[in-house]
Amino acid sequence: MVRKLAVLVLAVAMVAACGGVVGAAGAGCNAGQLTVCAGAIAGGARPTAACCSSLRAQQGCFCQFAKDPRYGRYVNSPNARKAVSSCGIALPTCH
Repeated sequence: MVRKLAVLVLAVAMVAACGGVVGAAGAGCNAGQLTVCAGAIAGGARPTAACCSSLRAQQGCFCQFAKDPRYGRYVNSPNARKAVSSCGIALPTCH
């Protein structure tokens, strides 16, 4: 589990360093801002206030992240859904 968490954090940091995810949802989409949620998404821990704040800031980007092969398996995971729900954020329906 620790290895998966380390891989997730490294992958997100590398993509963020390369410009993050930018596209139709807007220039504000930056998966690197979600590294504070690594414990909640990869490990199932309760999301921190910082994680919830980052999730709210990136809420409009969820579908874009979910469709991105670099993030999809994390964003669509049960732990990610649990973290979003725990923060009181509604999950969008992505098409």
